[in-house]
Amino acid sequence: MKKILALHGPNLQLLGDRETGIYGKVTMRQINEELKREAKKLKLGIVIKQSNHEGELVDDIGSARKKGFAGILINPAAYTHTSVAIRDALLAASLPAVEVHLSNIYKREEFRQHSLTAPACVGQIAGFGLESYRLGLQGLAFALKS
Repeated sequence: MKKILALHGPNLQLLGDRETGIYGKVTMRQINEELKREAKKLKLGIVIKQSNHEGELVDDIGSARKKGFAGILINPAAYTHTSVAIRDALLAASLPAVEVHLSNIYKREEFRQHSLTAPACVGQIAGFGLESYRLGLQGLAFALKS
């Protein structure tokens, strides 16, 4: 069974309470439960982590191949727009990755409309709330079959 590493970036542990007009009322726990259900349907193993620390996310990405992961599903959150380190880690990992966002980053503040990390991924899903994660996992499963 292929194994996926799902990474949540900074402040996503606050989902459900944080800016519900933008992110909705879905919690990280609900997202994780849905990811586990979807992974099971897709016959994928999944390990889910959240960190507010860029270096920890870089370490997780950098060790993903060695730990037997076949792909990465990532919501880099604010690091989407600022982290060359996460972008470089995704490129160095040489694993298919899909970037996901709850909100449509292209309809938000100008600084959020550019992703440094998306070009290091096989695709990006944004703007569908919880469904972005499910669709992202499906897209990653498709990429792994190709």
